[in-house]
Amino acid sequence: MQKKLYLSNIDKKWAGVCGGIGEYFDIDSTLVRLIWVLLTIFSAGVGGLIAYLLAWAIIPPKPENY
Repeated sequence: MQKKLYLSNIDKKWAGVCGGIGEYFDIDSTLVRLIWVLLTIFSAGVGGLIAYLLAWAIIPPKPENY
């Protein structure tokens, strides 16, 4: 079975982007969130925010029957 990246329905704080990435790579979503925050801080805030919004728009939601 092929793995697919979806927004998380269960492990989400805002949109489920970090939770979905954590589920896809089988790592703790808190670690993904921490890395995302650090990258956002070191990119002067704009890069991480734009990347998050783009990921939210591009990554599909997880289907109900999945």
